[in-house]
Amino acid sequence: MADGKVIITIAPTGGMGSKEMNPALPTQPDEIAEDVFKCYQAGASVVAVHARRPDHQATCNPDIYRDINTRIREKCDIIINNSTGGGVTGDMVRDVGNGDLEIMWDQRIKGVDGGAEVCTHDAHTIVGQFNGKNVFVPTPPDACRELASMMKERGIKPEWECFSLGHMSDPLTLIKEGYDEPPYIFNFVLGAHKGFQGALPFSLKTLQLMVEMLPKESVFTVSGIGPAQVPAAMGAILCGGHVRVGLEDNMYYERGKLATNLQLTQRLVRQVRDMNLEPATPSEARDLLGLPRTTAH
Repeated sequence: MADGKVIITIAPTGGMGSKEMNPALPTQPDEIAEDVFKCYQAGASVVAVHARRPDHQATCNPDIYRDINTRIREKCDIIINNSTGGGVTGDMVRDVGNGDLEIMWDQRIKGVDGGAEVCTHDAHTIVGQFNGKNVFVPTPPDACRELASMMKERGIKPEWECFSLGHMSDPLTLIKEGYDEPPYIFNFVLGAHKGFQGALPFSLKTLQLMVEMLPKESVFTVSGIGPAQVPAAMGAILCGGHVRVGLEDNMYYERGKLATNLQLTQRLVRQVRDMNLEPATPSEARDLLGLPRTTAH
């Protein structure tokens, strides 16, 4: 955080939720763009975009990403971050036997060709469990380097996404190897332990430990999953970081009451201002995040 400015990221869709879970979840390009614009007007300066097919299933199809991104840019100058994680349905997965699924690497890396300024980089192998199935997400070291290299070639800033302390190891290695330059962007995902093996629940102590591991000239955001969303956001601000909100991470406004992306954004903006801080504009956020990326090869 700098000069009392807090970057608010809206994550409107994700790769796991469905309209059956929450009818307000936007899945189509026009729905996503409209939701993002409302959240931008409320104070969001970054959007974390997941793409969906016309049948609402997950995809990293760059044509769909470009359609979403173009619609958003026609409405506002919010910073666009495209996912290279995809999701647990649709184009992203294959059956590996016994009903278990694998999120395919060749589909994930398509996310870098949607024309975004930032893309997520989950530089770790992980196993999730959804609907009674194991979902394998293999990301070996050579794959980590491949994705980091693709981002650098395209002038895309990586957002290093970490679910635990151990997940910080490979990003720190890749940074030392020159795949990124400061400021380094990290997103700490806390509270996903019920769905992802090795992920950590949110606690202020855990967050403080992760912040202490950051290299100099880093910027961090915290994504609190489910009921951790509000306390994780407050913890992020107390630790000098930035915040994320949205239906990707949390479907509910409060216990038993489904949310909309706009409601979640408006509440977080109020909380930021209650702490005598102010949401960053997209221009201010670009300065804080070092955008556009200065080196591309």
